[in-house]
Amino acid sequence: MMSKQMNGLLISDFNIENLAAYLKNDSGIPQVNCEVAPYGQVAQSLLDDSLPFWQTSLDFLVVWSRPEAVLESFAQALLGLAVEANKVKDEVDEYCRKLLLSKNRASVVFAPTWVVPTFHLGHGMLDLAAEVGVSRILMQANLRLLENLDGHSNVVPLNTGKWVELAGEKAFNPRLWYLGKVPFGNNLFKAAVRDFKAALRGIQGRARKLVILDLDETLWGGIVGDVGWQEIVLGGHDPEGEALVDFQRELQALTRRGIVLAIASKNEESIALEAIDKHPEMVLRKEDFAGWKINWKDKAQNIVELVAELNLGMDSAVFIDDNPAERARVREALPDVFVPEWPVDKRLYPHTLCSLDCFDKPAISVEDRQRQQMYATERRRTELKGKVGSLEEWLRTLDIVVKVEPLEISNLSRSAQLLNKTNQMNLSTRRMTEQDYMAWAGVETHRVWSFYVSDRFGDSGLTGILGIEVADGRAKIVDFVLSCRVMGRKVEEAMLHVAVDWARSSRIKEVLADYTATAKNKPCLDFFLKSGLKKHGDNRFAWDSTQEYPLHPAVRLVQKTINT
Repeated sequence: MMSKQMNGLLISDFNIENLAAYLKNDSGIPQVNCEVAPYGQVAQSLLDDSLPFWQTSLDFLVVWSRPEAVLESFAQALLGLAVEANKVKDEVDEYCRKLLLSKNRASVVFAPTWVVPTFHLGHGMLDLAAEVGVSRILMQANLRLLENLDGHSNVVPLNTGKWVELAGEKAFNPRLWYLGKVPFGNNLFKAAVRDFKAALRGIQGRARKLVILDLDETLWGGIVGDVGWQEIVLGGHDPEGEALVDFQRELQALTRRGIVLAIASKNEESIALEAIDKHPEMVLRKEDFAGWKINWKDKAQNIVELVAELNLGMDSAVFIDDNPAERARVREALPDVFVPEWPVDKRLYPHTLCSLDCFDKPAISVEDRQRQQMYATERRRTELKGKVGSLEEWLRTLDIVVKVEPLEISNLSRSAQLLNKTNQMNLSTRRMTEQDYMAWAGVETHRVWSFYVSDRFGDSGLTGILGIEVADGRAKIVDFVLSCRVMGRKVEEAMLHVAVDWARSSRIKEVLADYTATAKNKPCLDFFLKSGLKKHGDNRFAWDSTQEYPLHPAVRLVQKTINT
């Protein structure tokens, strides 16, 4: 998949050209082009919005400062002077006021936290003492920085301390400082580039969403078909067994970030599922997996079927298997699936999983935390579907409720996330920041509604967006977005019903929808072709809103007050 080049600006009070070069030359996606603001002019750059570099469209901005350069009190602490905590807070507040002036000038603003060189020992045993402890003052300053940035969704603090740890002794280079005003070693910049790139992939909606796991020698030690579930290596007083339990805990932690788990294993299904159900040290149980293919077929084919059943793309998947031959097969057959190298030593499994940077995303919503449960309930819906005679019967058994409310601050974050990540049921596939989308919705001739879907199996949460703009006496659907989790349950028709109903109440005689084709949104075209709207040319659909658009009888619509 091609990834568009992202344009960025770097502002700092030190020579940051090395970071710019590493960002530009890094081969990982996305490709990045960087401009560097004049050296040492942090405040000037932030305060003057007429500067030339603000006149271009910026995908990201990095504002990276040294604490002694922007906080007078911290500079005094480095000189051994006593400093009041309140003075530190006031200076951080003032710095953040300048920093936040830039939040609407780029899609995302990165603010690395403050550090001091590791060779600076502060005051030894007094380093954490009140008023004089350098490390204590730095902690207070960073905490205040984080507090000030809370609530600004597109301003992202990044942990510089982690880059220091990864770079080790080479994190700082005093010679470079005196030669060229570069405070950090190149190893630290390389660690920073990895985090910046992972964050930018997440902002582009390229974060991985699905981990597909092997079982034998991956989720547990041993071959369950040979030794039985009672004898597999898992937990107990065994180094590998303990590591495998921790590995499962880390996988379960991923599900709380919205990552879905599945299984692709060459095994007898009944034997493997028995181990998952019965082994007392299993952290993960059947309900933790969105799906599984446990058989003797080619794993690449099983992965294709799993990804299709979960309505995800291959570029959403990560495949973890202890067997290098299986990894090579999947890499070759399915190049969009990420297949990390996996260690032979099982004691390294938790560490290796935690080191992956492919799951970064800009926010974690309530729906993300509930995604694994949503897939489990979807599996129960599918099982019910197989037991009833027709689609209509199945829909009637679901007790579907669709709740509609206008776009507002309370649902903005999830709505923007859905707009920027949904590919299949997406009419125009446009991408917008939260701020831009709220501003667009605030235009007098625009309307945006969010749709929540639930049924007797559970609540799928906010899963749909409808955006309309009125021009030339017609209501044009600009955004028609629906999560793949609820496609095919007549929610699509409910959204069109709301659009037409609003147009009728506003005395607008026609509703239009212009389909913009992408590589992934053909399901949206398929729906509109059978929606009952009249087709004009290749991509336009229309409905005469003097006529009602029917709401399917299986759907109960609940509408919050919608302004006309």
